[in-house]
Amino acid sequence: MQRYKTKQINVGGVLVGGDAPVSVQSMTFSKTHDIKSTVEQIKRLQIAGCDIVRVAVPDLKDANALKKIKSQISIPLVADIHFNYRLALIAAEVADCIRINPGNIGSKERVKEVVKACKERNIPIRIGINGGSLEKEFEQKYGATPKGMVESALYNIKYLEDLGFTDIKVSLKASNAARTVEAYRMLRPLVEYPFHLGVTEAGTLFHSTIKSSIALGSLLLEGIGDTMRVSITGELEEEIRVAKAILKDSGRTNDGVNIVSCPTCGRIQADLVTAVKEIEEKTAHIKAPLNISVMGCVVNAIGEAKEADVAIAYGKGSGLIIKKGEVVAKLKEKELVERFLEEIEKESLNG
Repeated sequence: MQRYKTKQINVGGVLVGGDAPVSVQSMTFSKTHDIKSTVEQIKRLQIAGCDIVRVAVPDLKDANALKKIKSQISIPLVADIHFNYRLALIAAEVADCIRINPGNIGSKERVKEVVKACKERNIPIRIGINGGSLEKEFEQKYGATPKGMVESALYNIKYLEDLGFTDIKVSLKASNAARTVEAYRMLRPLVEYPFHLGVTEAGTLFHSTIKSSIALGSLLLEGIGDTMRVSITGELEEEIRVAKAILKDSGRTNDGVNIVSCPTCGRIQADLVTAVKEIEEKTAHIKAPLNISVMGCVVNAIGEAKEADVAIAYGKGSGLIIKKGEVVAKLKEKELVERFLEEIEKESLNG
C-alpha cells in the first residue's frame, strides 16, 4: 500500500514520518501537577502499547512537574501548551515535543523564543489545529470548515518556517469525521510534514470507535498519516486498543491476531459467541501476525480456513481444526477451543 512521503522527525527516540511505522499516541487525563497519578497513567498506557504520551500544561505548577514526570517514565513526553509562551519555554527544557498553535502564543517574538528553545534541544513542534477553536480571522472568513482548518495550518506552518524551524508535525482535528478527513486530504499535497491523525472530542468508547474508524481508517487507507490518537472520553487503554485495531485492519501493521468469525445466523451449529469471546481474550497477548478463523458451519468454513493460519470449522456436536488448509484434528465441540488455542500458541512461536 502506497504511503505519502513525509519529512521524518524524532520525538524522543520514536521516529515519526518517512518510512517509520505509524505510531500510537494518547493523553493523560490527570492534572499534570499530580505527579503520582500522571506517572501511573503513563505507565498504564505504555503497557497497553502507547508509543508517545501527551500531557496538558495549562499553568506553572504543571510545567514545573514535567521534570519529575519525565524522570519516572520511558516513553516520549509531549507537552500541550496554549496561550502562555513561558510555559512552553519551561516545557522545552524537559519534554520531547511541544504542541502549540503558534497563532495563539502571541507576538512573533514570543513564538521566536519558543522556537529557539526547541532548536536548542532538537525537539519538534506539533502544530495542533482544532476545528472548534480556529483563530478569529479564519473562523470569520471560512467558518468551522475544512478550508478554514487548512488555512490556519498553512498560516501557522509559515509562522515557524519564517523562523527557520521545520521539525514540525501537524494535526487537523474536528469532532466531525467527514470534516476531519476532508481537511487532512486538502492539506496533504501542500506540505511535506508528518501528520498526527485524530478526531477530537469524539465521545464515549462506542461513538469514538465509530468516528475514529471512519476518519482515521479512511486516511490510512489512502496512505495519509504518520502518528495517531483515538480520543475516548474517560478511557486510557481502550484508546490504544482501538488505535491498534484501526492500524491493523487498514493494513498499516500486521502485528497480533486477526480473528475472522462468521456473523450469527440460523446455520450455526455451535455456541460460537462464547467460543470467539474466549479465543479473543486468550490470544490478546500474542504479537506475532496470525490470521485465525472461527466458523460456525460448513458453508464458508473451508474457504476461510484456506486463508487462515489456524481455523475451526464447527459441525453439529463436533468440528475440525485446520492449519494452513490441512485438517489436523476432528474433535468433539467441547474439546475444540482448547486444542485450537494450543495450535495458535505453537504457530505464534513458529512465526
